[in-house]
Amino acid sequence: MAVSPRVFPPRKRWPSTGSSVSPKFADLNLVKSLLSLSQEISALKPIQCLLIQKSLSTINKSKLLAIVFEELLRNPVSTSFSPSILLCFEEMYIVFQRIKTLMEDCCSGSKMWLLMRIQPLANSFHELTLELSTLLDIFPVNELDLSQDVEELFVLVRKHCFQSKPSVDPRDDSLRRDVLALLHQIKKEIVPHHLKLKQILDNLGLRDQSSCREEIECLQDEIQNQIDEKSKLDIASLIGLLRYAKCVLFGSSTTQLEPDHRRRNSLSEIAVPADFRCPISLELMRDPVVVASGQTYDRESINQWIESGHNTCPKTGQTLAHTNLIPNRALRNLIAMWCRQQRVPFETVGSNEKVRGVKATKAAFEATKMTVYFLVNKLSVSPSMEAANAVTYELRALAKTDSDSRACIAEAGAIPILVRCLGSGVGSEHPNLQVNAVTTILNLSILEANKTRIMETDGALNGVIDVLRFGATWEAKGTAAATIFSLSGVHTYRKRLGRKTRVIKGLMDLAKDGPTNSKRDALVTILNLAGDRETVGRLVEGGVIETVIGVINVLPEEAVTILEAVVKRGGLVAIAEAYNSIKKLGVILREGSDTARESAAASLVTICRKGGLEIVAELAAVPSIERIIWEVMGTGTMRARRKAAVLLRILRRWSAGLDTNDVVDSSVMSVGTLTTMLPA
Repeated sequence: MAVSPRVFPPRKRWPSTGSSVSPKFADLNLVKSLLSLSQEISALKPIQCLLIQKSLSTINKSKLLAIVFEELLRNPVSTSFSPSILLCFEEMYIVFQRIKTLMEDCCSGSKMWLLMRIQPLANSFHELTLELSTLLDIFPVNELDLSQDVEELFVLVRKHCFQSKPSVDPRDDSLRRDVLALLHQIKKEIVPHHLKLKQILDNLGLRDQSSCREEIECLQDEIQNQIDEKSKLDIASLIGLLRYAKCVLFGSSTTQLEPDHRRRNSLSEIAVPADFRCPISLELMRDPVVVASGQTYDRESINQWIESGHNTCPKTGQTLAHTNLIPNRALRNLIAMWCRQQRVPFETVGSNEKVRGVKATKAAFEATKMTVYFLVNKLSVSPSMEAANAVTYELRALAKTDSDSRACIAEAGAIPILVRCLGSGVGSEHPNLQVNAVTTILNLSILEANKTRIMETDGALNGVIDVLRFGATWEAKGTAAATIFSLSGVHTYRKRLGRKTRVIKGLMDLAKDGPTNSKRDALVTILNLAGDRETVGRLVEGGVIETVIGVINVLPEEAVTILEAVVKRGGLVAIAEAYNSIKKLGVILREGSDTARESAAASLVTICRKGGLEIVAELAAVPSIERIIWEVMGTGTMRARRKAAVLLRILRRWSAGLDTNDVVDSSVMSVGTLTTMLPA
């Protein structure tokens, strides 16, 4: 008698085991379970705004049946039931579980999506009621010793169940048709009438910014619960409509946003496993891929590395036989699982082209365009800084969602207007406006085409650099550094940014003096700029080695990775500057993470081979350095083991008075070969 699962909407949670398996309770325990379950359904509130009659009727039936079960438990004579009664009770338990699940899902989900599925949901309520009606019809009530009043209640419930009809409230159906008509208008590029929008949202109980924002979040969650593509596309259209309605009906707000796309501030408080970090950017990988050498990198970072002219693996130094990038799906699934456990948002590269993995529909795209042009026009004529801040905040949130929104915002001419909000005068009086403006530009820069728009807009780059150097808050400075990181993803822009002394100066100051989040933003940007040999020279002149030595205890992985890149490309000046880092690198070899130890070993090999005997002597003076190196050779990554083997050979040749420059590079010889050549 169980209802087929296909008539139920996709759930946000797994149904309880009891909803699909008959309970194996003793007689009275089964009645107690039915009483408890019926009381739980009775305690639920009717569904708000929609399906009110259906949900209220279901709750009332559960209340009446709860009285029947209470009567059975109060009667000591009814201690044993016939097989037919027990079978009915077991089937009733299953139906009640399904009713409870359906009610809870309808109450906790999106109201707009509930409205779009009003007919199948009404059918679900009706089918469950018919199931209950059938059970009550065949139930041998005469075998029970019930009072006359309770027996009349039982008959009343049975009658009401039998009279159930699969109808939809005309008001609900009319409301659904109104929403569909609005979506059709938007698809035809017709701006919806504001009064009609307000009427629909009022009927759904969406009467302010907060309720609209919560509804949008519910719809975004619903997308993840859908299996068929059409449902996902329909929800994407509803999200676009609600975003537009929220802006035009309720204005703009400045409620705190979650961390933006690249900054991911929530990650700064969490220790990200080393295997989940990209060896290039040192950030959590969103789209891990495997290169020809077998090493894994984040797709964006390794693409930038290859596009800048490199044909080697950044970790191993091997020449890549090909530049094909193979998705590491197993690792991506592990990262996604870890993010869910840590409650960290996980966005894949595909989210640049899709909203939560769904391509935009015509209606969603046109709704986005309408929202953007409304906001940009409002920003251009904002009468006050407070009003401008509220609109900029909305643009910031919208620019974070998907590539269509980023493209529309840039095409609507928002960048020159945002640039006016970057100045120090704005920052001193309205620091939040400066933060929102530079963050919006950061979010826009995620789209490749917008990088060019930003770089070519008069004053945009200089405005970002000014915020980096003189921003009113550390958050503004860190976001400016993140924006420069994003722009430097294009090779020509990286070289252009690396030539600007103000950029290097601003990054150095931020890395030295900023809080941990801002330091990390600065260091990751410095590392990206260090991919260009010409820029490395300017970084060395700007004091990059002194800077990373100063922060090596706070952010060891980022610091030693930069040091490795700089000493590799910076020439003798960089080697000389790195002399003071040797002891700290020795500490990293002993205590650092696998990634940090690998970079530390590689840095020491370069420094010792190019720096001469004096530098090798400084390394040899580090207490227990040979034992530390042996530990790295035994427990480090493959590349760390090779570098450590070369480093140990350098020390042995130095102690024997031989030339350390003749040591064969670790990429040529294996660890086993090197260790067998060492004296006992």
